[in-house]
Amino acid sequence: MILITNTTIATGQAVLFDAAIAIEGKRIAAIGPSAEILARFPGAERVDGTGRAVFPGLANIHTHFVMTLARGVFEDLSPPHKPPFSGGLSPIPLPPLTAQEQAVMCQLGALEAIRSGTTAVLEDATHIENYAQQMVDTGLRMVLAERSWDRVGTSIGDPGPFLRDAAVGADGISRTRKLHAKWNGADEGRIQVGVSAWGPDMCSPELLRELRALQQELDTISTIHLNQIWGEVAAVQAHHNMLPTEYLESVGFLHDRMVGAHCRCMTNIEEKILGKHRVNVAFNSAIAARRGLSPRVCELEAAGCNIGMGSDNMSEDMVEVMRTGLFMERVRREDGRNPAPEEALRWASRNGYQAMGVRDGGWLTEGNLADLIMFRTDRAHLVPFLRPVSVFVHQGQAADIDHVMVDGKWLMREGRMLTMDEAAVVREADAISSRAWSRLFHANPHLAIPEGFRPLPPEEAGAIAAVALHDVGAGPTPPTA
Repeated sequence: MILITNTTIATGQAVLFDAAIAIEGKRIAAIGPSAEILARFPGAERVDGTGRAVFPGLANIHTHFVMTLARGVFEDLSPPHKPPFSGGLSPIPLPPLTAQEQAVMCQLGALEAIRSGTTAVLEDATHIENYAQQMVDTGLRMVLAERSWDRVGTSIGDPGPFLRDAAVGADGISRTRKLHAKWNGADEGRIQVGVSAWGPDMCSPELLRELRALQQELDTISTIHLNQIWGEVAAVQAHHNMLPTEYLESVGFLHDRMVGAHCRCMTNIEEKILGKHRVNVAFNSAIAARRGLSPRVCELEAAGCNIGMGSDNMSEDMVEVMRTGLFMERVRREDGRNPAPEEALRWASRNGYQAMGVRDGGWLTEGNLADLIMFRTDRAHLVPFLRPVSVFVHQGQAADIDHVMVDGKWLMREGRMLTMDEAAVVREADAISSRAWSRLFHANPHLAIPEGFRPLPPEEAGAIAAVALHDVGAGPTPPTA
């Protein structure tokens, strides 16, 4: 048993001062005044929480770890918000990676996630089998959602013709089944495998129905990029004469175990449709700010949606996501008091756990999962620590967090990562990124190298480049967003 004593605890429902939390196995055994908890469990291992606060762990319900590779590149290459739309989220593709390279970049994403207080993640990607073991080893609670689509010859946001290849859709379903058979329930249930549809404009009605049936058969979570960019809206209208959310409802894809990512190019009619089906919405505030688009969170919540939060591309910092979401909604509402910091924390913790199907996590109470973070409160930017939730949401930084626990096990303690070799991952990821971008630009001289890009190393042997282009698993690897 572990006791964290003499600390401030924000449970997600209340703030307790000079408090303690007792953890037995993977669950919370008790929370209360330090003196009382110490008397109840005199033989427990003690962790002195003086000068620190304990908060629920944060849940990132929409991300793509491999996109750390595009950090500093894709943030400034958003597609237009007005016609003409041509498809894709960047004029530059993501460089292809070998399975080993993909695993390292995903470990880098997991490192940043843990360091920013994330304890639960919904990872939406292709060929997750390439790095599933490494994700299990991080200690994070995860939903691994393998992606499917059956539109070919283009990317999201393209109103051009819909060219369907049923074999591509069947391959996605096959990958999902294989991933589920091998990894669902791993490490005593800490890992789930979910179902992902790329987007409404990338999936035929036939495939969406198959994926919904698969989700029900596997009894799991599903997710889809929804109303992400205006090109997607134009594409679905061109293909089906409906708005994206109307299209999903027409094929029976909406339900209360679905996570709709983004939901930012949306009419009030669509918001009400999502609310009617009690859909979970991933408010990806940081990427929304970078794209210059934002969902109407207040309206979605009022309609009946559960609002969680995600980091999406290039960053895994959920402290940034939480604060950005608070700020963006206040600006959009023209309201300097709402949403409150407590609401933003709930979006980023308890609501995210709920969206992932984990009802006994994301808030701290007796019997719940011991997924929590500790951060230093003796920092200049956090003093005076008068209203803990408000101070952390408004002024906190990922660097303040020095302890992270999932299932009662420390992933980080005293600022030291325990589940990964941090120095090795950072070093390898930096080398991989240089090689991958070098391969891409040498193989595609027509691509414009972004201004200020780090000098590229000389191209390596052609054999290495050839391996990189084909060792990402069968089939194409689409841009991720």
